Amino acid sequence: MDKELLIFIIVASVKIFIVFNVVQLMIVSMIWFERKILAHMQVRLGPMRVGFHGILQPIADGIKLLFKEDIIPAKAEKILFVLAPVMTLIPALCTFAVIPFGDAINIFGHRIDMVITDINVGILYILAVSSMGIYGIVMAGWSSNNKYSLLGGIRSSAQMISYELTIGLSLIGVIMMTGSLSMVDIVNAQSKMWNLVWQPLGFLIYTISAIAEVNRCPFDIPEAETELVAGYHTEYSSMKFSMFFMAEYANMITVSAIAVTFFLGGWHGPFLPGVVWFMLKLSFCLFGFIWLRATFPRLRYDQLMHFGWKFLLPLSLFNILVTGLIMVIRGL
Repeated sequence: MDKELLIFIIVASVKIFIVFNVVQLMIVSMIWFERKILAHMQVRLGPMRVGFHGILQPIADGIKLLFKEDIIPAKAEKILFVLAPVMTLIPALCTFAVIPFGDAINIFGHRIDMVITDINVGILYILAVSSMGIYGIVMAGWSSNNKYSLLGGIRSSAQMISYELTIGLSLIGVIMMTGSLSMVDIVNAQSKMWNLVWQPLGFLIYTISAIAEVNRCPFDIPEAETELVAGYHTEYSSMKFSMFFMAEYANMITVSAIAVTFFLGGWHGPFLPGVVWFMLKLSFCLFGFIWLRATFPRLRYDQLMHFGWKFLLPLSLFNILVTGLIMVIRGL
């Protein structure tokens, strides 16, 4: 085997291993942080029993779910029922393949890019792969043979398709300014000024759409515990349920990483290493998800759909039009 090819395979394997495990660690940490932060915002203690201030609670929950009975309803479509959690989690993890988390470094004379792979259509890859998660939710709702699960799946498909449109449109302004679909090129274009300064409206539209896309409060209509008994995953238990749970947090990390990459300068920042800046900005975005959950009540379903189609969609088209006009005027 060629030496350069062998080095490429080793480096790629190491990067995949590190990114995958860091994401898993972040998912576990987010579960604890969310419960503690929500508790303090609501003047409660939160987890306190397992470990110091309940820090080992996510591990205890994982052990509990691992040993719980895995129930499959008698009249469920068993193949799709088992496949649905996988279809939800795997796309959420695959999106991290093109997200850059630091500047390139040199190790023993070899340049190591701090991204698993830099492709020239990185954002299209993310949007395409992440949209596959919709199939998992719809399959879970339909295959359970439960009317509440089916209703949750239908709600989710309509919601996610609607807000995927505005997510894509909100990013077009940045793509027009950068002239590239590569995530690395988009970060490099912000070395002097964040895109947030030039695209505040695009950032606002993306933020709202991303919250709706990952089914987080106040847009958590698919689960809607008070109405649907947890919606599309009502019939799931044990590790299958935990995969849905993990997918939600993985999607939160993904949309936050896209926000950091497109609008908040990526890894750029003074004094500290690029990876540290990326993680700090990512943590700020994730904290925003928790803050919103503690602040706003859930929308009604009709309010959710009207907000997306009658407000965010025209606003995102207006943002593209204004961006185009400004670029033409500056070009003249």
